[in-house]
Amino acid sequence: IEVLVPDFRGRMKVALEILAEAPPDVFNHNLETVPRLYRQSRPGADYVWSLKLLQAFKAAHPQVPTKSGIMLGLGEEADEVEQVMQDLRDHDVEMLTLGQYLQPSRDHLPVSRFVTPEEFEQLRLLGQSMGFSNVASGPMVRSSYHADLQANPVLK
Repeated sequence: IEVLVPDFRGRMKVALEILAEAPPDVFNHNLETVPRLYRQSRPGADYVWSLKLLQAFKAAHPQVPTKSGIMLGLGEEADEVEQVMQDLRDHDVEMLTLGQYLQPSRDHLPVSRFVTPEEFEQLRLLGQSMGFSNVASGPMVRSSYHADLQANPVLK
């Protein structure tokens, strides 16, 4: 079972205690974007808090793979994406999904650009070189994209 959790907005300790009673097979919390775009794309969320959540779960459950995802096409720069990937590795995240942001409605942020399949492949290779155990990277990838296939090698 893979769980995709929110940031728990100040209730991390209690949430982690509850999760400790029945740890999942994979713990997923998506960063979604780069720090510079957090205020406009994730109001109320905190990039550093999210990284600490991922690391705190991993510290409590070292045997459970941690996972996060980023949506691209909101105006991020390549070096910012690389830094987020490095931040995730520095906080013990093992699995990564990278997908194309698509504007769900007129009330949401517009797509800044469409990332090419070649760029997604370059990011996949970069992620592998950084030590992620699995990187799913492509225009239609979402956090649940082939979750069973992603987790299978990690869980063996």
